[in-house]
Amino acid sequence: MLSEKDKMLSGLAHQPYETELQALRLKNKELLYEYNVLTRPSDKATKERLILKIFGKTVGIPQVNSPFYCDYGKYIEVGANFFTNYNCTILDNGGVKIGDNVMFAPNVSLYTVGHPLHPELRNQGWEQAKPIVIGNNVWVGGNVVILGGVTIGDNAVIGAGSVVSKDIPANSLAVGNPCRVVRQIDEQDRNYYQQTFFTQNV
Repeated sequence: MLSEKDKMLSGLAHQPYETELQALRLKNKELLYEYNVLTRPSDKATKERLILKIFGKTVGIPQVNSPFYCDYGKYIEVGANFFTNYNCTILDNGGVKIGDNVMFAPNVSLYTVGHPLHPELRNQGWEQAKPIVIGNNVWVGGNVVILGGVTIGDNAVIGAGSVVSKDIPANSLAVGNPCRVVRQIDEQDRNYYQQTFFTQNV
């Protein structure tokens, strides 16, 4: 018989206020309180130790500006050179996998968890979760919301304020609510940046 945690991780309807899941969230909240509130910004060693305890799997030391929030933490995997700015929220019930060299602007939110549309089921406390996967070299703009079940391909850029409810292919610039692909990112973007911003430093 599947536990409520097993159901959650399998994408099935589950009861989040079951004892084991509540205990896991409380343990993570204690770590987050220490990370966000009790540890001084200058205490780099403690910050690094705590974020490694919060995240389930990392490559190197993630750079996570406080405050940072997540439900379980242990279901978050990040690659090398991960950076997130202030007020990032990751509801990682369904699992979140993030590749190398990924940047989040302030107020980025990842929501793997959802609830039933029918009010009777919702009032009974049921929920379900779907994973979020973000590839390598992705930049996510400020105030972006990414919903459960979404995969964002390598090298994509998500414009500020977008709500991402469907997959975004690699090498795409995507914006809006709902988020849509505007165009592909190519060598012209490299050339424009170099010509526009590098020459100003000469």
